[in-house]
Amino acid sequence: MPTFESVSFPGVNDTTLAGTIDVPDGETRGWAVFCHGFTLGKNSAAASRISKALAGHGIGVLRYDAAGLGGSSGAWEEGTFSTKVADIQSAVDYLRGQGRSVSLLIGHSLGGAAVLAAAGSIPELDAVVTIGAPFRPSHVLHLFEDEMQTIRDQGSAQVDLGGRNLQIREELLQDLSSHDLSGCISDLHLPLLVMHSPSDNTVGIDNASEIFSLARHPRNFISLEGSDHLMVDRAQTSRAADIIAAWAAVYLPGNDGAAEPG
Repeated sequence: MPTFESVSFPGVNDTTLAGTIDVPDGETRGWAVFCHGFTLGKNSAAASRISKALAGHGIGVLRYDAAGLGGSSGAWEEGTFSTKVADIQSAVDYLRGQGRSVSLLIGHSLGGAAVLAAAGSIPELDAVVTIGAPFRPSHVLHLFEDEMQTIRDQGSAQVDLGGRNLQIREELLQDLSSHDLSGCISDLHLPLLVMHSPSDNTVGIDNASEIFSLARHPRNFISLEGSDHLMVDRAQTSRAADIIAAWAAVYLPGNDGAAEPG
């Protein structure tokens, strides 16, 4: 059975990020970093279940809490999309320092946009997976559109996001709006798997179409029929992990270009 390691490593702005490494039992086919959604954390359904299931397929995964979430230090409200991207590099650097070179980046929701932005700066990377990702980071602005004017007038506002009262600063609005992923996607030059539910009411499937249309081959799209955006259904996360493992098989260095025998 796969095991796990509780770890911590330096993030940007002098933060310490709390992470979990899901470690395969036996031969490791490759190492991955999983970047969670906007406010979700490493123990969200998508992050934890997919990472654990991938470990069962021989793919070790580091998932971690963004600053100010879960066990990570720092203030969440001081984070931006730019810091989210930078912390992916922090996670990759940490695994690299452990002798675990990262071959695969996986991102859910805004984390999917972040891995697209980060991938070009990771030379050892072999493939990228997005799950329910927005094409534009600014897509998340709709979550607090009712408070937008207050944020601009006062510099910040308290916003209810998924039952949690969080401070949204104007710096976050500006940073989200400043990022255009078109170049990152078209210049990726890595295999890309785009996964999205046609019934996703939080990030519409048109986002997947825009990402896919800009990506170069090899590229693949998987429709996650029946799944919601947060992927709370265990059967959906298991299915997603099975698909990721099968798709990544030809790209991971531990497979020498071949998938596992059936």
